[in-house]
Amino acid sequence: MKGYSAWSLLRRGLTGGEWPRAWRRQAQRRSYDVVVIGAGVHGLATAYYLAKNHGVTDVAVVDKAWVGGGASGRNTAIVRSNYLTPEGVRFYDRSLELYRHLARELDFNVMFARRGHMTLAHDDGALRTMQWRAQVNQLEGVDSKVIGPRDVAAIEPYLDCSPRRRYPILGALYHPPGGIIRHDAVNWGYARAADALGVHIHQETEVVGIDVGSDGVTGVRLADGSTIATERVVNCTAGWATTIADMAGVRLPIVTHPLQAAVTEPVKPFLHSVVVSGTLHVYVSQTDRGELVFGASVDPFAAYSMRGTLEFTEELASHVLELIPSIAMVRLLRQWAGLCDMTPDYSPVMGETPVRGFYVDVGWGTYGFKAGPVSGEQMAALVATGRTPELIAPFALSRFAEGRLVGEKGAAAVGH
Repeated sequence: MKGYSAWSLLRRGLTGGEWPRAWRRQAQRRSYDVVVIGAGVHGLATAYYLAKNHGVTDVAVVDKAWVGGGASGRNTAIVRSNYLTPEGVRFYDRSLELYRHLARELDFNVMFARRGHMTLAHDDGALRTMQWRAQVNQLEGVDSKVIGPRDVAAIEPYLDCSPRRRYPILGALYHPPGGIIRHDAVNWGYARAADALGVHIHQETEVVGIDVGSDGVTGVRLADGSTIATERVVNCTAGWATTIADMAGVRLPIVTHPLQAAVTEPVKPFLHSVVVSGTLHVYVSQTDRGELVFGASVDPFAAYSMRGTLEFTEELASHVLELIPSIAMVRLLRQWAGLCDMTPDYSPVMGETPVRGFYVDVGWGTYGFKAGPVSGEQMAALVATGRTPELIAPFALSRFAEGRLVGEKGAAAVGH
């Protein structure tokens, strides 16, 4: 893999030399050891760690669109590990650790910025939940604590902390390790590194069927009529997770909802951390370019629509101005929607399925991008060794039949 060094940047700048392709367009083979469906952060990370950690390089990543074109390119790029359950805290904290060192590992600037993550409490009930989460976080060794309104105002002076507001800020769960990252850079970095290790990335390659024999998976069928023979398929899709699983005859307890987001024109940097209000159903952060990025709760109906709505914009504006009145004249630049696969307990579904050789890394709801690196690392270990890593064992599909749910709804950034 060609390195992105200061010297290479200077040399190409002076000579006008072209950069090599980040990842190549490879000829499709008739068979692969592993086929990963979905070229988002989860699929690419799985392929990368299969090759890097386990030497499994005969891997194809197939996607009906392009690298990072699905949920990985439509999220708000926030990372954190201040979850509610011990299982969730341990899992996402490993992901945050991998994200911290990702730029060096991939030799790709993923623009990780440790800003701090602040979840506001507007009533006594929310404060109790913050205390609960803080104690779980601290027991797991995660930096997280409850702070009062004065500390909130000191960190974010542009927040309206007046007690006269309709929803006064009584405190917050403050999580200094949280922050933001550049989502497309994460996808490109993983794709480039996986390609360099021998992984084939096939964009515009739609899977329309999965062949299953008496001993398990035997191959995948593609929209162009071709077939790839393989005994191991990993479903790393978001939005279409159930569609792919249905092809293998696996039913998943997932309902898909749209989740909208929006971004403003760039303004002078003034927001230091990621600010979340579950009561007001909104979260906001500021990019390095100065844009304010807003998210909210999922739309209250199941759908595959990825269009923005005026209702979302109006509600978002009223809630944001409750928190930061001074940005009333800032103009909204654009809005969009992604798809979130929601499970009954708001935790993912990871691991083996009743169909031998068919693995799932799905059901991420609104947490998927945060978990990209650790999911790839752990799923790669499972696929390569056949042993389920301890870190993802709690998220097995079988938990729904066995009544072992991992309830993470209380740690959602906003109320869903």
